[in-house]
Amino acid sequence: MEREIIRFGAEVLRQPCRPVTTITDATRRLVEELFASLRAAEGVGLAAPQIGVLEQVIVVDVSRQHPELPPRAWINPRIVSASGSQTGEEGCLSFPDLYSEVKRHAVVEVTGLDLDGQPVQLAVEGFHARVLQHEIDHLHGTLFIDHVSPLRRQLMRGALKKLKAEGEAWDRAHPGSALG
Repeated sequence: MEREIIRFGAEVLRQPCRPVTTITDATRRLVEELFASLRAAEGVGLAAPQIGVLEQVIVVDVSRQHPELPPRAWINPRIVSASGSQTGEEGCLSFPDLYSEVKRHAVVEVTGLDLDGQPVQLAVEGFHARVLQHEIDHLHGTLFIDHVSPLRRQLMRGALKKLKAEGEAWDRAHPGSALG
C-alpha cells in the first residue's frame, strides 16, 4: 500500500529513528509500503521517517541507473567506512522539485540487516553511494539541505518556506503521529 510522503517542515523528518530490534510482519509491511511509495513517486530511495515511521529502515532502488543492482531494503543500516568525495545534484521526495549540488563520499561501505535478519555488508560507489548516504542521513534527522552551502540555501529560501508550511500543516493534521 502506497503511503503519503511527508514534506519538509514536518517534525518527524528531524527526529532520530529507533533501531529495529526484531524483524516482524509489521517490519515487512513497512518495507512493502516504502517500496510502493517509492515506485509511485519514481524515486531511488526512501526512508521510514518520510512516511511517518521512526524506525531505522530504508529502501533503495537504483536499478534504472544500474540494472545489475536489485532493489534492496536495509534494516538498521550504517556506514562503516567512507572515502573520497563526489559532488552532484541531489533531490529528495520530501522536497519535491527542489535540487542542489551536494558533496558526499565517493565510496561507502554499509552494514545492516536484510528482511530475514541476516547481516548484509556492501561497498558501493558513485550514485549508489550517494543514495545510501542520503537515506541513512534521514534516519538521523539530517536532510540533504543540511549539506547545502548557506548561499545556495538562501537562494532556495522561497521554495523552502512554502514546503515548510506544507510540512507544518501535516504536523497539525496528524498530532503525535510519528508511528513506531
